Amino acid sequence: MKRKPWIVSFLFVLLLSCGGKVEAPQAAAEPRGTENAAYKWAEMALEATALDTERFKPRPTVTSRYLGLIFTAVFDAWSRYDAEALPVYLEGVERRPALEHTLSNKEIAISYAAYRTLNEYYFSDKELFRGFMLGLGLDPADMSLDPNTPVGIGNLAARAVIEARKNDGANQYGEEAGSGGEPYFDYTGYAPVNDPDTNVDINRWQPKYFSDGQGGVYAPGCLTPFWQKVKPVTLDSASQFRPGPPPLVGSEQLEREVREVIEMQANLTDHDKALVEFMRDGPKSVQQAGHWLRFAQDVSRRDGHTLDEDVKMYFLNQITAMDAFIASWDSKMYYDYARPYALVHEYYQDQVIKAWGGPGKGITDLPGQQWRPYSPETFLCPPFPSYTSGHSTVSGACAEALRLFTGDDHFGEEVRLVPGVLTETDPAHYGDTVTLKFPTFTETAEMAGISRVMGGYHIQADNVAGLQLGRDVAHKAWEFYNQHLGKGGPK
Repeated sequence: MKRKPWIVSFLFVLLLSCGGKVEAPQAAAEPRGTENAAYKWAEMALEATALDTERFKPRPTVTSRYLGLIFTAVFDAWSRYDAEALPVYLEGVERRPALEHTLSNKEIAISYAAYRTLNEYYFSDKELFRGFMLGLGLDPADMSLDPNTPVGIGNLAARAVIEARKNDGANQYGEEAGSGGEPYFDYTGYAPVNDPDTNVDINRWQPKYFSDGQGGVYAPGCLTPFWQKVKPVTLDSASQFRPGPPPLVGSEQLEREVREVIEMQANLTDHDKALVEFMRDGPKSVQQAGHWLRFAQDVSRRDGHTLDEDVKMYFLNQITAMDAFIASWDSKMYYDYARPYALVHEYYQDQVIKAWGGPGKGITDLPGQQWRPYSPETFLCPPFPSYTSGHSTVSGACAEALRLFTGDDHFGEEVRLVPGVLTETDPAHYGDTVTLKFPTFTETAEMAGISRVMGGYHIQADNVAGLQLGRDVAHKAWEFYNQHLGKGGPK
């Protein structure tokens, strides 16, 4: 039976007069970890990245920019409901009054920012994002630009990021001269000095043949050889932390490091194979930026992050990854350096070495010119120059950013894997299940880096310089991040 208001008031007064205590109703606990809205949008962004890989093959530079810009838009929208944060690209939208800094308003604002940027960058999956918005109880068709509402602020934040990053050098819309409207067309005219059949300069990158999966072969061209021209978010320039040159043919260092690659492959354990495959990230890969977004999600679950904490962490994590790729590509294209795939062939031609013979063949004796990375036939080696290692650069960067963000190097994650699943074609050649442990962020980055040497994609110089380059990028990104938290500078 529904009580009348005057009866409720009478009972309340009666309770007080009898010495009773009345407690204010408890506010609902704020969603944490997997339940907060920022975490859920990160899941959606990762799914979109995996689907992008399936459609367009791995393009880690491109997807790192997408993720960086998506989480910048999310941060910008959220900043209008924070007491001090400063947006990166959103202009002309005032900070909302403190009474409006509610969880609901933040959830709505970041959802529209994420939704609009996902639609722009991962346009093939608009229906997926639309369904997700409807599941949140939000109207995907609401295009309001009212700066006084969370819907309008989210839409405005996305629009500001999208407009600001047009003509940023990525050539997303095929707008650069000579592109003819073709997205990501190489407007720099890069051409390798070596072709897949002839290596005229051993120090320089040589394209290699892959299986097309249908009985034929092809040699993929260099992926986004113009990426060093993309405008960074936090760096002064792509070349700001460019490392010194790699070791050249004729040096003792290069001879030693090429031999190290061969020896590492010849002695791969099940644990090593699992590490190579985990860091390589197989079908439906989310690439390196996405991989470190997943690691950031591990932190969110571990520490029970709120929406505010995840918005800030993903923003830092992904602008760091985006700029790390730009910096790594600056080094890659500046030095145009050879990979072990070609170096081993040249150094050990007609010499019998122990090496992985390919799926189902295990470690065997073969001539040096038949050596290959521990990788599937359809993606034998990343199709671009090697120095610095992109995995090492991005891992060094994101690990350092997470260490700075959490104030502690402790990570504590682990994964169980069956070695060979992503490389061998016959389950008879899989190894025994192993557990990979990642005790600290720094060690995780170093494991990612050395996995690329174990797999035969890089020499040690690529890895060492990449890790340092990434850490340099991370410290610059950390300064930028703190400025946009409002720690110094105008409000």
